[in-house]
Amino acid sequence: MGKMHKVAVHRTYMLSIEVPRQDLIFQSAFENAAVGMAHMSLQGRWLRVNRKLGEITGYSREEMLAISFQGVTHPDDAARDVELLHSLLSNQINSYEVEKRYIRKDGSIIWVAIQVSVVFTSKGLADYGISVIQDISARKQAELETAVSHQRYMALFEQMPEGILLIDSSLRIIGHNPEAARQLRWSGAELLRLRIHDIEAQADADAIEARRQMVEASGRSDFESVYRTGDGTLLHVEASVTFVTLLNGQSLYQVLFRDISERKQAAQLIESLAYTDQLTGLANRSLLGDRLHQGMTQARRRANMLAVVFLDLDGFKTVNDTYGHATGDLLLRSLAAHMKDCLREGDTLARLGGDEFVAVFLDLAEAQACTPLLARLLNVSSQVLPVGSLNLQVSASLGVTFYPQAEEVDADQLLRQADQAMYQAKLSGKNRFHVFDAESDRTLRGQHASLERIRSALQHQEFVLHYQPKVNMRTRTVLGVEALIRWAHPQQGLLAPGHFLPVTENHRLSVDIGEWVIRQALLQLTDWQSQGIGLSISVNISAMQLQQADFLERLQHLMAEFPQLQPHSLELEILETSALEDIAQAARVIAQCKALDVDFALDDFGTGYSSLTYLKRLPIPTVKIDQSFVREMLLDQDNVHILDGILWIMRQLKRNVVAEGVETLEHARALMDLGCEMAQGYGIARPMPVAGLAAWKQHWEQDADWQAIALVPRTAI
Repeated sequence: MGKMHKVAVHRTYMLSIEVPRQDLIFQSAFENAAVGMAHMSLQGRWLRVNRKLGEITGYSREEMLAISFQGVTHPDDAARDVELLHSLLSNQINSYEVEKRYIRKDGSIIWVAIQVSVVFTSKGLADYGISVIQDISARKQAELETAVSHQRYMALFEQMPEGILLIDSSLRIIGHNPEAARQLRWSGAELLRLRIHDIEAQADADAIEARRQMVEASGRSDFESVYRTGDGTLLHVEASVTFVTLLNGQSLYQVLFRDISERKQAAQLIESLAYTDQLTGLANRSLLGDRLHQGMTQARRRANMLAVVFLDLDGFKTVNDTYGHATGDLLLRSLAAHMKDCLREGDTLARLGGDEFVAVFLDLAEAQACTPLLARLLNVSSQVLPVGSLNLQVSASLGVTFYPQAEEVDADQLLRQADQAMYQAKLSGKNRFHVFDAESDRTLRGQHASLERIRSALQHQEFVLHYQPKVNMRTRTVLGVEALIRWAHPQQGLLAPGHFLPVTENHRLSVDIGEWVIRQALLQLTDWQSQGIGLSISVNISAMQLQQADFLERLQHLMAEFPQLQPHSLELEILETSALEDIAQAARVIAQCKALDVDFALDDFGTGYSSLTYLKRLPIPTVKIDQSFVREMLLDQDNVHILDGILWIMRQLKRNVVAEGVETLEHARALMDLGCEMAQGYGIARPMPVAGLAAWKQHWEQDADWQAIALVPRTAI
């Protein structure tokens, strides 16, 4: 009984290892087969390939598994392949054999013979396909060579969709198929009287000889060329030349070619599109670069000058916003045509995009010779132009620079110089030109470096906020604080805003900094409210930030991040001069912000023009009197009268008034005497970190001198 048990155990063990052993044998046979083998999904993707198939196709195993069988199948054979596979999967046939072409990874074409069958599951369902692939390129080549001498080859020869020419060793055409005669538009007899040189319109005798030597060395040459047809037109072809030896020992060159004229035309169209602005038909940035480089070379060679003119339209945004982009595009087309017409032959006008253009004037004897051309551009760009049923008018600001210069510059530098000069033309009033100045450029480059350093400081959180209290001197209460930015510079220490904010004026970076200050103020308000501290924070807004089209939208997004804030916690201070630049826009923004429970104060009041005339149009509840009036009130009685008058008017307009620049107790007493109770200044408190506010508040409330100030009566009428 024990012996029988041992035998059973041994048999069970042998059976348990038999299947893995069979798997190993199959895997070895599959991998080391002398033919290509593959498992293929029902959707046509390779599931498993052996080493030989990789050698046949030139792809690695990983590359093969990433593509389908159609990825290597010649396009002309793909339809038949799909048809056979469909028949196989639909059980119309059990297997099939086919000869077709593969495109190897290196682009060469080979012939393969394929046997395909399907493996079914135990339930009779198709599971996957097995393919056996053999490279039969050598056989196919032998068949082609053999077919030259008999009818079978001729039938294939006649039916080929590509043109075929047979050329002898003297390069004379001795045979062709009908497709070759059709594409070349020669009769059969005419073709047989020609040499290959007679139809080659591009390659000379040396190029043809070099091609022949390549064929004799490697057996094949693939190339593109241009053939001259019987009616004189040119035919772009893709050709392949092989060297064949017939059974009778005669050696021939077989040229197989196809017409690629349409493809060439499409490529030429694409190239044209790549160098042309599609809206205006002018040169685009790429073509401008080529023309500018050519012009610079020409200027050096001829010892004369060229001018680069950067042109930006004034008022075009208003046209777009008012009448829509379609109308704006029509205006751009019309302007482009008129500006191009006013240039000289040989000059270039390009559109960079939007409403920006660049002109290049060549062959200038001196810089002044450019002036009439610039005047023409300014005149043309400011004309009233009919656009549909509208008559539209814009103008242009031009920036001009010249080449060559004392210091060597490249094309990109010239464009940047002209761009900078254009910006100066805009600042000077628009509808004019400004010539680039090297000294100004050095200044602007220094400013740019400063802007980049400030941008880096913003990104690396080097800015901090200090807070200066605003108080009611009569009730001795702290009304709120003004947030003032400081730069905690890693090398220079704490920098006041005067050291860096002027650089950002009229630059987008000033908007980014302004939004950072608002966000930090909102964070601080949230922290205070969680502690039961009811202070408000005032934030200064630059003119550029206020004039942004999306100012209100961006402010709404910021406020939405802090939904628990108490109403009227945030106050925005705008300079009087900023508000008066566009009184209607300022009034509109202030009214819209009121809906967000955001208050406004007019800062530095008295420094602008027509202040009292326009103030009634601005729905601003608080006015801050400029510190220059307050500081000098103890020295100049006229300032006292001015302050008294301002305070009287503000009371009539029901505006709150905060006096800035209170530096001493004497200033405070004089203001209280005039009835101005709300104040701010170094005499009350200098700007300080948030951590210092509590201690300052306790000290100020207990200060005997300030307690006495609260008792000063108002005596002014």
